[in-house]
Amino acid sequence: MTRPIELAGKSGARYRYTLLNESRFLPPAGANFVIAEVSAQGARIVYAGETDNLANETWRSALERARASHPKVKVLTRLNVTRAIREAEREDLIAEHQPPLNTETPL
Repeated sequence: MTRPIELAGKSGARYRYTLLNESRFLPPAGANFVIAEVSAQGARIVYAGETDNLANETWRSALERARASHPKVKVLTRLNVTRAIREAEREDLIAEHQPPLNTETPL
């Protein structure tokens, strides 16, 4: 199991994300995801999103677009069943990190 990566939101809340293994089974559950450049110093978020069903892989198009300008990015996820919680967390992360792909044309 990979170590969780903590990401702080503008509110001061801290969220634990884990690296997504793209080849493994994904649960059909709601989740937040971030596309980030991951290093020993932490994660630099380039896009933050949310999905009703992680298994549908709706995050793949965002990942492909992100890799065009950030080839080494990874997907990190955090399961969150409730849509309102997912949206609030996503907005909190965007407010703090200003991911470049969230401020451009929507993915």
